[in-house]
Amino acid sequence: DRLDYSKGLPNRFRAFGQYLETRQDHDRRVSFLQIAPPTREEVSAYQDIRTELEEIAGRLNGEHSELDWTPLRYIHRAIDRDLLAQLCRRARAALVTPFADGMNLVAKEYVAAQDAHDPGVLILSRMAGAAEDLTEALLINPYDVDEISEAIARALDMPRAERRDRHAACLEAVRATDVSVWSSDFLKALMQRGDDLPFDMGRLAPEKV
Repeated sequence: DRLDYSKGLPNRFRAFGQYLETRQDHDRRVSFLQIAPPTREEVSAYQDIRTELEEIAGRLNGEHSELDWTPLRYIHRAIDRDLLAQLCRRARAALVTPFADGMNLVAKEYVAAQDAHDPGVLILSRMAGAAEDLTEALLINPYDVDEISEAIARALDMPRAERRDRHAACLEAVRATDVSVWSSDFLKALMQRGDDLPFDMGRLAPEKV
């Protein structure tokens, strides 16, 4: 996710910290990677969110790190898309926790990147538009740190059979609602409301609808 106060990033960090407080010994080596490319750096609200994340990350790592383990890795820059896809494929779980989002393609990209035989688990905000399609993700309230922390534990302990079933349902939804389907449905809806619009719908090529 880009560095944006609407994405719920501080609560992700807090929830992971809470998970670390309650984790079992065998989960000691779980690490959380957050890649948050900068955006609108001249806006004070975005500067504040960066400062807050850096403070939480520093405190969390200071409390839980060991000589050979850093629990939270925070990268404040964009990375190569091929590398990002590989990281998504290897991740045992993904946290997508916006306070409000029209769609959120990160959630769908994570689902598409998974190995269907041994997939990871998507933890998704109910406030994201993608939640309407990805109903077999672990849906959470992005304001509830306790619920997010519990979802992390559940995702990491989830049996492979359940992970495969949930992923199969999510992948089917991703394939059924790609950009071509969305654009076609959008144009059809426009055509149905054509009389109410301030321009000539006849200018739209029929083959595009």
